[in-house]
Amino acid sequence: MKYIVVLGDGMADEPIESLGGKTPLEYADTKTMDELAGMGEIGLACTIPEGMKPGSDTANLAVLGYDPKEYYTGRSPLEALSIGVPLLETDVAIRCNLVTLSDDSLPYEEKKILDHSAGEISTEDAAVLIEAVRKELANDFFSYYVGTSYRHLLVWNQGKVCELTPPHDILTKQIGEYLPEEKFLADMMRKSYDILNNHPINEQRAKEGRNKANSIWFWGAGTRPNLKAFEEKNGVRGVMVSAVDLLKGIAVGAGMKVIQVEGADGSLHTNYRGKATAAADALLDDGYDFAYVHIEAPDEMGHQGSAERKIQAIESIDSQVVAVIKQRMEEVGADYRMLIMPDHPTPVRLRTHTADPVPYVLYDSTRERKMIQRYSEREAELSGNMSKKGWKLIDRLLKK
Repeated sequence: MKYIVVLGDGMADEPIESLGGKTPLEYADTKTMDELAGMGEIGLACTIPEGMKPGSDTANLAVLGYDPKEYYTGRSPLEALSIGVPLLETDVAIRCNLVTLSDDSLPYEEKKILDHSAGEISTEDAAVLIEAVRKELANDFFSYYVGTSYRHLLVWNQGKVCELTPPHDILTKQIGEYLPEEKFLADMMRKSYDILNNHPINEQRAKEGRNKANSIWFWGAGTRPNLKAFEEKNGVRGVMVSAVDLLKGIAVGAGMKVIQVEGADGSLHTNYRGKATAAADALLDDGYDFAYVHIEAPDEMGHQGSAERKIQAIESIDSQVVAVIKQRMEEVGADYRMLIMPDHPTPVRLRTHTADPVPYVLYDSTRERKMIQRYSEREAELSGNMSKKGWKLIDRLLKK
């Protein structure tokens, strides 16, 4: 038996008037996911424990079977594992986004945050900008590390975990009241604007009509994690297929193999088919038992507030990930179970995460039934199936 999780980050949403009262998931053409929903089980799962913030960090830990209240120590330390940054017990890791602030003559505090991802800036351009920041701002206590696209890392030696606001939570708002209370962190953010706004890369981006990456933004502080090994915990050997440092970091911490896929970049145009092929190869050719395929695109399109592009991402997941894996498994007659779900909703209306339950499909190739069923939030709720402790859903996938 082989086990697969296909995780559409932020795929769940709310009914949208322009879509005839449907969610993007309901509206999208998802033939394969609908087929599996009709032959398997559909329901809702609570991936965000009560009192915790709805983030991809806590939610993906839950989907992988780790109770966030027990294992979560912050987002950035998980990303540090992926980047290969060793953390001391006294270190605090902090996510360092490259963001787009309004380019005007107003004081820094009165600027608005326009884009949390700086137009999904390339890693190559971002590396140059982070190096410019590092050259001016790094010291014995603060070290900067390049991650992927707009997602980078600050390590604070002998630091403290402090409350910091995620940039995607305050899109279009003035930033003043959301700056860090720690003056030296806020000062570094202010100085970064002076370093970056007129940097040649940003001048060129502006000429091309693209968003500038004209400030850093700190959030997601935490300390070194201590995850129990996935194989020891579940009795299966697993691989992670993702373009996002957070997910790769979780995998490193859990002792899973991380598979790098060329062209997988976390964007709307990521290499969906390459991810599916890599997962199937790991299961069928390399002897692994479990594959976690994470796709970032629906979440990014939710943050952008685009229902149209979110639908496009969902349809790509259906046709180029779920369908491809299903075909590969069936071609060789392999028995498999597949869990399809988001980690959390990212409604296009809100452009940020919520903690609402998410719809799942749990399919077992050895126990098929035949029903006409759509995979959607509405159908999941009507099913009456509810996994209130989302981190235990994986036990049902693995039949523990």
